[in-house]
Amino acid sequence: MIELNVYSVVLMPLVGLISWAVWLRLRMPLEYRNISSRVPSVTKTFWSEMLFSWKMAMLKPKGILPFIMELARNNGPVVHFNLSGRSYVLLNNPDDIKIVLSSTQHIKKGAEYDFLKPWLNEGLLLSSGQKWRNRRKLLTNTFHFKTLDMYNRSINKHSRILVGKLLDASANNNKEISIADYVTLCSLDIICETIMGTEMNTQDGKSVQYVQSIKSACKSLIERIFKFWLWNDLIYKMSGSGQSFYKSIKVLHEYTDNVIKNKRLSLNNSEIEKVQSDKKSKNKSFLDLLLEVLENKPDQMNDRDIREEVDTFLFEGHDTSSISMIMTLVLLGLDQDIQNRARDELYSIFGDSDRDVTMEDLNAMQYLEAIIKESLRLYPSVPEFTRELETPLLINNYTIPPKTIVTIFPYILHRNENIYPNAEEFIPERFLDEKNKEKFNFGYIPFSAGARNCIGQKYAMNQMKTVISTILRNLKFETLGRKEDIQISTQIVLRIESLPKMIFFKLK
Repeated sequence: MIELNVYSVVLMPLVGLISWAVWLRLRMPLEYRNISSRVPSVTKTFWSEMLFSWKMAMLKPKGILPFIMELARNNGPVVHFNLSGRSYVLLNNPDDIKIVLSSTQHIKKGAEYDFLKPWLNEGLLLSSGQKWRNRRKLLTNTFHFKTLDMYNRSINKHSRILVGKLLDASANNNKEISIADYVTLCSLDIICETIMGTEMNTQDGKSVQYVQSIKSACKSLIERIFKFWLWNDLIYKMSGSGQSFYKSIKVLHEYTDNVIKNKRLSLNNSEIEKVQSDKKSKNKSFLDLLLEVLENKPDQMNDRDIREEVDTFLFEGHDTSSISMIMTLVLLGLDQDIQNRARDELYSIFGDSDRDVTMEDLNAMQYLEAIIKESLRLYPSVPEFTRELETPLLINNYTIPPKTIVTIFPYILHRNENIYPNAEEFIPERFLDEKNKEKFNFGYIPFSAGARNCIGQKYAMNQMKTVISTILRNLKFETLGRKEDIQISTQIVLRIESLPKMIFFKLK
């Protein structure tokens, strides 16, 4: 009986894994299967592939980045590996990365993005081909300068709420606080009010189910990406992780559907309300703008399309901007000289006024922008992205065949000493030096680059500038630790394993 249990629990899954990997490999074209003989590879044999796949699966999230960095360091700017039947090529040279990202042919996302489809369907993040081109063109206008100005009131409001929360927390007996939850909830409030046009008041402890569902869905997806046996849809649906994921996205979809339904009812209630809505255009949310597209171009967008775009922008915008703001504040708390210089710049813009931040103010915040860019260099919110080749890719005397997944790690690229001397140091002045602009081209890609760059990067930068500048104008703060105390992990987005605590004081 014991021998049978060992056979069932260990040997049968192992045989199944090997058979699956063999099948995946044999169904691919010969040039795809033979890539390891033409490109520097760490998995030249089937058994080395199995060992490599097992090592990757067993790594803890915080071990992924060190593992990949060591891989790049030991094998150069182009390195191939097979992972459970899939063929990947890691690129870490700006010239090679430019060829991929600037191409209009290589726009299809890697296979792991498919795991997001039950949640986001085929919104702008996941779609490809003509659908992506049409949708990108359609949505570009929603991030026009005049549209971004509409979001300022909401961003300013929630930034002020965050200042109050940080000050209240520091005023308690335990004055040392962890800022991650405060900033994350503020970011979620901002995204929900601007994207959905809904006040969730997460900073006041409301909408708990929705907040927890986002966290649960992301956690389940992370586990699936790292553990290759969960790539199979049937196995994933049977697993506890899969069941948690589908339960979570049901809540997320129901919430989004209700918001869209209620928004449409309010907009179509009467002609008077339509007129009033037009007069109050500054209060329009991203969802309002999408519904206008639906009304004016019903052949290009339906309710399902709107939901997948709202879900997509909520997912992309929530975690990415909050992580960047958290890391920027921690780094500023570690360097009082940089913090004071940023505050001096803000004083030159605002003086003693406590007025809201305007678009003109944001454009004037050159040093603060350099600070945020340097923080994004060290801690890019999205540490990795991939492209699945549909045509051959010629780089560095290598020809990489179709169906290969090209993977790029901004986190690793941003630590290239040839581009960034003293790469581990926090030096915002890098981004004020005009001589560095050309050097940073495709060597600095926190928002990706080329055809599939982040459509909301200007929105994200405006949000981060507003929130951080509001904190700097009202509070002085200190990080109680060292940069070495920051521990991160790579997941769907960069995740914080641990941070030094901080303390905030009201400026006199």
